[in-house]
Amino acid sequence: MSLIDIAALSVTFRANGRTVRAVEGVSLCVQAKESYGLVGESGSGKSTILRAICGLAPVSGGAIRIGGTDLPTPRGRAFARSVQMVFQDPYASLHPRHTIDRTLSEPLAIHGIADSDARVSRALDDVGLPRSFRFRYPHQLSGGQRQRVAIARALMLEPGILLLDEPTSALDASVQAEVLNLLSRLRVERGLTFVMVSHDLAVIDHMCDRVLVMQHGRAVEELARDDLAGARMTTVYARSLFDASADRMLGDGKGPPG
Repeated sequence: MSLIDIAALSVTFRANGRTVRAVEGVSLCVQAKESYGLVGESGSGKSTILRAICGLAPVSGGAIRIGGTDLPTPRGRAFARSVQMVFQDPYASLHPRHTIDRTLSEPLAIHGIADSDARVSRALDDVGLPRSFRFRYPHQLSGGQRQRVAIARALMLEPGILLLDEPTSALDASVQAEVLNLLSRLRVERGLTFVMVSHDLAVIDHMCDRVLVMQHGRAVEELARDDLAGARMTTVYARSLFDASADRMLGDGKGPPG
């Protein structure tokens, strides 16, 4: 049985008097400890799927199951203990007036988990930040350091699933590689399951076992990592994404993150 099972998911919004079908009939399955990618251009619906899993987008059809169980609405504390999300912009996702200590200890207080001092110190160690950062504020950290704090916060409750919404797109290229390597290490060490959104096929190729290509809210093609690396796409749109990603890497003089 898959850990995450999404069947015929549809998400529909009302905006400016019109209906927006952000996701239409998307199905996918993610195995435990797998890293699964969602890729596509802006507006393809990939981030909306993550938000639907978290209960932050209006599901108009289909089902989302984790461990074979339909997710409740609202999601509740049990969901937060098993699933956490890391957002694209680490500055926007961290409270500007909260110290790093408060940011990391708050989930523990909400869930009644003791020993917060030791847990916060260990979390900083795990993401490669000095313990002296505990009493700094987000504006005193670099973008990469802020994203490490966001990752640490997501892991405070020891979830088994991380939803990653473009977690490095707001960072410089060299910092992107550091954060992606950190995520890869944590996934192995903790046996995590990832669902990762990106517009960059090089990032997906580096991080994910399988990828679902999306366009205009629909699933276009699912590829295994070997098929992606070997450019064995069967649809015109997936091929165009691959070619555009390859052209960007050649133009920048960069390969996949190391």
